[in-house]
Amino acid sequence: MPDPLSARPTQEQRPQALRGVLDWEFEDEELGRVYDHQVVARLARFLSPYKARIALGLVAMLLLTITTVASPWLIRLAIDSFFAGGDQSRLNLIIILFFANGALNWFAQWIEMVSMTRVGEGVMLALRVTLFQHLQQLSLGFFDANESGRIMSRVQNDTNQLEELLESGFINVVAELLTLVGVLVAVFTLDARLALITMSVIPLLLVFLLVWQRYSRAAFLRVRMAISAVNGSLQENISGVRVVQALSREGVNFSNFRRHNQEHLAANLQASRLSGLVPPYVELLVALATAFVIIFGGRQVLAGALSVGTLVGFALYVQRFFDPIRNLTMQYTQFQKAMAAGVRIFEVLDMKPAMGDAPDAVELRSPRGAVSFDQVYLSYLPGVEVLHGVTLEVRPGEKVALVGPTGAGKSSLASLIPRFYDVTAGAVRIDGQDVRHLKRDSLMQHVALVLQHPFLFSGTVKENLRYGRLDASDAEVVASAQAVGAHDFIMALERGYDSELAERGSNLSQGQRQLVSFARTLLANPTILILDEATASVDTETEEVIQRALRQLLVGRTAFIIAHRLSTTRDADRVVVLDQGRVVEEGTHEVLLARGGLFARLHRATYDAYQAAQPA
Repeated sequence: MPDPLSARPTQEQRPQALRGVLDWEFEDEELGRVYDHQVVARLARFLSPYKARIALGLVAMLLLTITTVASPWLIRLAIDSFFAGGDQSRLNLIIILFFANGALNWFAQWIEMVSMTRVGEGVMLALRVTLFQHLQQLSLGFFDANESGRIMSRVQNDTNQLEELLESGFINVVAELLTLVGVLVAVFTLDARLALITMSVIPLLLVFLLVWQRYSRAAFLRVRMAISAVNGSLQENISGVRVVQALSREGVNFSNFRRHNQEHLAANLQASRLSGLVPPYVELLVALATAFVIIFGGRQVLAGALSVGTLVGFALYVQRFFDPIRNLTMQYTQFQKAMAAGVRIFEVLDMKPAMGDAPDAVELRSPRGAVSFDQVYLSYLPGVEVLHGVTLEVRPGEKVALVGPTGAGKSSLASLIPRFYDVTAGAVRIDGQDVRHLKRDSLMQHVALVLQHPFLFSGTVKENLRYGRLDASDAEVVASAQAVGAHDFIMALERGYDSELAERGSNLSQGQRQLVSFARTLLANPTILILDEATASVDTETEEVIQRALRQLLVGRTAFIIAHRLSTTRDADRVVVLDQGRVVEEGTHEVLLARGGLFARLHRATYDAYQAAQPA
C-alpha cells in the first residue's frame, strides 16, 4: 500500500478512499482573522441551549459596565459636596451609594464569570463529543492521510482556544467597548472642550498599534511554529524510544530537542518584548492625557469655571478610558487564534465519511460467509493502482491463505471486505450482496480482523475481551479465553480477569496479547475472519500455542490468512499467491510447492532464512 502522504492530490483528484484529506501542513503556522463570521455563525448552534445563561451574562456585563463608569462620577459628587460645605447627610448618602456601587460591581462581575464559564464549558463538551463521534465515522483513508497528532490537536488544543474565547473573549470585548462608550459620554457631559484635549493623544495610540500589530503577528507566528517543532520532536522521541536507545541516539536527540527548545525560548522572549511594549506605552499616554487634564483643567478650576470634583473625576476617567484599550490590544491575538481554531474544527466536521451507507443499504443478516472478488481494481492515489482485476471466489467456511512478496496487495485485498476502502472498479460481495450496499454497522458485526500487533486498550482484561460484545456473560468471557489457551496466564495475573492492563497491554508479552485478541475475536463470534500476519511477531514456541488457538478460532468461519511465514499456510484449504496486485497462483500448499512457481520460491527463501538463523 503506498503512503498516502507521499503525494497530495487536490480534493477533486483524490479517489474516494482518500477523499477528505486535509491540507494541514501549514495551518498550525497561521493566525486567523480577528473576526470570522462563518465560525461565529456555526458556533451559534452550540450556543442555543444556553440562551438564558448568555442573557444573564450579558445583563451582568451591562451592570458591570454601568457601575464601572459610575464610580468616578460618584467620587466627583462626593468631592464637590465636601468642598461646597454641603450637609453631612448628602455626603453620607453619596458614600453609601459609592459602597453600594462597588458591591454591585463585584456581584455583577461574579455572575458574569460564572455564567460565561458555564456556557464555555458546556459548548466545549458538546463540541468535543461531536468531534469524537464524527471522527469515529470517518474512513480509514482519512486517518491514513492525516497525522494522529494533528487530529488530536483539533479535539484538544483548538477547542481550548474556542473555550477561552467563549468564556471571556466575546463578552469582554463587548464590555470593554461599552465601557469606552460610557466613559466618552461621561467626559463629554462633564466638559466637552477638556474631553477633546484629553482625546488628542488617541492618534499617537493608533499609529503605535498599527506598527505593533505588524511585528507582533510575525512574533506570535514564530512562537506557534517553535512550539510545534518542540511537540513534534517530543512525540517522535517518546514513540520511538526503543529505536533511540537501541541505536544510542540519546545524545544527538537531546541536542536536537534542546535546539528546538532554545528556538522556542527565543521566540517567546521576542514575543514577550513586543507584548511588553504595550502596557508602558499606554501608561505613557495615560500620563500625558492626565497631564493635559491637570494643566488645562487646573486653570479652569483656578478660574472658577470647573469644580475640583469634576477635575478629579476627569483624571479617573482618563484611566478608565485607556484600560479597555489596553485590554482589547492584548486580546487581539487571542481572537486570531480562536478564529483559526474554529476554521480547523469545522473543516473536520465538514468532512463526509467516504464509506458511508448508500441510500439503498440493507442489513447483513445471518450470512453464510461466501465472499467473492469480481474483477477488483483498487487505487489509493490517482494513477497508482495496487490491485489489477482480482477475481476470487471463497466458499462459506473456507480457509484461504493470501501470500506473496511485500507490496503484493494482500492486506489491500482483505481490507476491501470490511469496507475499510472501496474498490475503484469491480465489486466485493458477501453472499452475493455488494458490500457497498450493506449497512456498515451490520457488516462489521460479522467481520473481524486480527492484526500482527494486537491493540489492547487501557482497562481490565475482562473489559478488553468484551470489547466487541458488551452483553457477553462472565461465563462466556472465560469460555472464550479457555478455548484459545489464554485462561491460565490470565488467572496467573494478580486479579485474574479483573487485572488492569497497561497502555496497549504492555504488561503482557506479545504472545499473551495475541491470545487475548484471539479470545476477544472468538467472543465477538464473526462469520468472516481476517488474520493479518497474526503469528509474524512471535517466537516458534509461542507460535505453536497460537496455532492451536487459531484452529479453535477458525472453526466454522470463512477465513483469510495473510502470512509471510508460509508454514502457517499448511492448514489452509487453499493458498492464493499475489504478486504486484494480481493473482498469479492458486491451490493447496502441497500442490503449489510441487508446481515450483513463486510460492515454492518464497517457501524456499523462508526455509533458508530460518536455517541461517539457527545456531551452528
